[in-house]
Amino acid sequence: MRTIRFRHAIAVALCLMLNTTINAQDKDLAMTKDNSTTDASIPRPEHPRPQFERSEWLNLNGQWAFEIDEANSGIDRNLPKAEKLKDTITVPFCPESKESGVAHTDFMNSVWYQKFVQIPSEWKGKRILLHFGAVDYIATLYVDGKEIARHVGGSSPFDADVTQQLGDAQPHNVVLHAEDYLRDGHQPSGKQSTQFNSYGCFYTRTTGIWQTVWMEATDRTGLKNVQIIPNFDSDSFSFIPEFYDCSSSHTLRVTVTDPETHASAKQESKQANGAVLTVAIKNPKPWEPGHPFLYDVAFEVVDENGKVIDTVKSYAGMRKVHTENGKVYINNKPFFLRLVLDQGFYPTGIWTAPTDKALQEDIQMSMKAGFNGARLHQKVFEERFHYHADKLGYLTWGEMPSWGTRPDDELGARNMLDELGQVILRDRNHPSIIAWTPWNEHFISNREAFARTMENSYALCHALDPSRPVNDSSGWIHVKTDLYTAHNYEQNPGKLDEEMAWNDENGGVYRNYPNENAAYAGQPYILDEFGGIKWVPEDRRTADSNAWGYGDAPQTIDEYYERLQGMVTALNKHPHIAGWCFTQLTDVEQENNGIYNYDRTLKFDMKRINDIFSTPAQAFDMKD
Repeated sequence: MRTIRFRHAIAVALCLMLNTTINAQDKDLAMTKDNSTTDASIPRPEHPRPQFERSEWLNLNGQWAFEIDEANSGIDRNLPKAEKLKDTITVPFCPESKESGVAHTDFMNSVWYQKFVQIPSEWKGKRILLHFGAVDYIATLYVDGKEIARHVGGSSPFDADVTQQLGDAQPHNVVLHAEDYLRDGHQPSGKQSTQFNSYGCFYTRTTGIWQTVWMEATDRTGLKNVQIIPNFDSDSFSFIPEFYDCSSSHTLRVTVTDPETHASAKQESKQANGAVLTVAIKNPKPWEPGHPFLYDVAFEVVDENGKVIDTVKSYAGMRKVHTENGKVYINNKPFFLRLVLDQGFYPTGIWTAPTDKALQEDIQMSMKAGFNGARLHQKVFEERFHYHADKLGYLTWGEMPSWGTRPDDELGARNMLDELGQVILRDRNHPSIIAWTPWNEHFISNREAFARTMENSYALCHALDPSRPVNDSSGWIHVKTDLYTAHNYEQNPGKLDEEMAWNDENGGVYRNYPNENAAYAGQPYILDEFGGIKWVPEDRRTADSNAWGYGDAPQTIDEYYERLQGMVTALNKHPHIAGWCFTQLTDVEQENNGIYNYDRTLKFDMKRINDIFSTPAQAFDMKD
């Protein structure tokens, strides 16, 4: 069996390596110039990695054979060699979702996928890579009955070099086995319900494939990945490449282009893993909220004869984020964070947006409500979401779905750290992401193990990406953190005001568990969960409703607006508060505290909502 390793960096810098797997597609899929398929039957046809696009790629979404393996007997029944299964499913939607065509919402510990795959004839002789955006939770790949790769982690991407198996341009049988043991307490699963039904703030589960499956061809010395580092204070970009194989006679050429003026700057060097190329930018244009300027970037591998043998299209933003004097700075200017909690659930797709447009519209809805960013909560969002955030100038915090395991559970923590590292490597080039949050709301049962995991999480984030601040654990208990966060769902604005006021006798800032928390040390202080006001529109109220929210719901719509205004006013008046995050953008299933309904329709007068959330904080003079 061939597995693809993954770099790990814990504490000082361990190297954590990534596993991979694969999948397949039909032979007659034509491609358009914008890298989307022409087959209208293919769902989610857009390129899943807009920061790393090759022209030679095939989208493998669509109809696959599928089977729920209730007894987990698939190996005994020789399903790795199966050429058909009992049912069909629409990939990339999970079998729990309506979009998948299956809509089976009970627990599924074992599921199987099958499809015949044939590469285009012009790909023969090239390196063939098969990619899965995400499979929840353990994926094992077989080609023609032989195990090829295995990946553990429900939210991280993986790929496999399948040149030997698929490179002859003949049809091959691709089978994927996905295992999901949600209730064992060792796998990060976020807000997936561990009960049969959804309840409280836990919702419908996601099993198996839930992000795009695709395949691409490249040269054998092609580019594997590139870390893009914007050097805001020195007017340049640095690029750190990694290749599948290196040749001393091959060169990497990097071209950065201003799409408005078409002015470009280039740099090249001999092919070498980790060799930094720095491209100076004249009169650079910054990326920032309100003005999200993006440079086009092209990576080209050139052989000894001057022939371009691999081309990857990307983009980059000239953006800097740091913390100073108790505030978050964007491009050396203090910036007040008006965030919203976004859980990324969809009524028909669960964890998967039904269309690419739906991802973009969620951001636009948030901005219309007066928010300048989001805390992406207990879910790793599709990379296309970050692309739209980059294009729209929308700030986000990347967060792992840490619920489902605990920091002081040895296996669970190991699984979390492995996957966290993979996610950071996938997303660290997006300028819209300004912070990492590994954990959320966890109690301590083993103090030493808890502290060690938090410190490891903090170190891993900084080892893989030293450019962003880290919020070790959102709310509750901090060990080592660059952002000091808390959660407070007090529904009385007056009491919220009192609790959030500076208090020298209580360590200065409001803390959820003062006796457990690390002392506040002047970091940016952010209330990254508040609000949660329950409101169900009158035309959606039913006698048997299990609608849920925090505290007592307002009795009238005017009472809702008054409570919301009071909360925001209370937070904006305190100079030690550097930002806040309101719960939440949309209702999710039975949880009814969103600014919008679950189906993204309006609940409120959005001008009034915008006026409340966009009110400037008193301690910030700049227009944020």
